[in-house]
This record gives sequence, structure tokens and C-alpha cells, in this order.
Amino acid sequence: MKDLMRYAAALEGAGDKSLPPVHLWNPDHCGDIDMVIKRDGTWFHEGTPIGRARLVRLFSTVLKIEDDDYFLVTPVEKMRITVDDVPFVAVLMRVEGEGKDQRLIFTSNVGDEVTAGPENQLVFRKSAVPGEDAPYIDMRAGLEARIARAVFYDLVALGKTHQIDGDEKFGVWSQGVFFPFGPADEVFSANP
Repeated sequence: MKDLMRYAAALEGAGDKSLPPVHLWNPDHCGDIDMVIKRDGTWFHEGTPIGRARLVRLFSTVLKIEDDDYFLVTPVEKMRITVDDVPFVAVLMRVEGEGKDQRLIFTSNVGDEVTAGPENQLVFRKSAVPGEDAPYIDMRAGLEARIARAVFYDLVALGKTHQIDGDEKFGVWSQGVFFPFGPADEVFSANP
């Protein structure tokens, strides 16, 4: 934890907005830390919410997923944390363009932006809440954001029907990919 805090302090002072290369860091697992990311995106340490948004942002930049486990990593430390559902919540969405080529750009609760498309899939699947399907989007390197309810309503307002294999599906387009509001295995490109 000491190295993680030193690393966070160094990042905070640097003012650099780019993400560190956590995909290149593979230190040995050095234990678990009492840190939990709740379903609503709130980060807790030892049972207390982390109130400093900048600190949460810094921790989010060194978050990594391996085999369904989440870790905070530095070049020399790797500590497992608990994530109730997924680590992020997509709290904003903006639309650029229209039709099949429109771009749906999502902003997470920690300030990351991603555009739904071939590389960042928008999927519907069972959420951590039993009996509830929820939309999710890949933010980076297997880390996902659950689409907040208000943003989901905006998605529904953009929805169109599209015929696929003789069936009408309801969903949205982004970067030439049709994302139906249904099972995750039903994603279709505009150019099959």
C-alpha cells in the first residue's frame, strides 16, 4: 500500500492525463487490500467512502482485471480489491453524427471517455442485481462501466429498429455497429 500511495502522489503531482501502462506491469500479488467499489461507483477503503474525487481517479488509473479479479497495480505491487459489479458507471453520453455512423460517446464516473463501436462493445446482460438486465460498455482492457439508468433512458430515446435475419430488433447504432437491446451475443456490423 505504501508504494501505491507514493505512486498516486507522484501521478497527482505530474498533471499527466494519460493512463499508465498497467498492461505492462506484472508484479507478484502482495495481498488483498480492504478496498471495495460498490455498484453505484463509490469507492470505499476500510469501510469508509473515499471522498476525494482526484484520489479515486488516480486509483482508477492503476486498476487492472485478471481472471475476474480486480487489482490495483504499480510496477512493483499488485493488491486485490473487491468490485461489487463492475468498476465504473457511465454517467454521461453524448451523440455525434446520425444514422448508422453516429458515435455514442460515454463518460464514466471517474472521467474516462469511450466511444461505443467495434472495439468498445455495448452489451446487455444480467447485472449484479438478481433478475435485472443492464447495459454495460467496455471502457478499457476488460474494465467495464454499467450504463446509469438516466443514460439508458437516453439510449432508448435514440433507439431504432433494424431487421436482422428477418427479425425486427430494437437498438442503437454507433460507429457502424448495431447494438440491440438484448442478449450480448447479438451485435451486428453495418458492413457484414
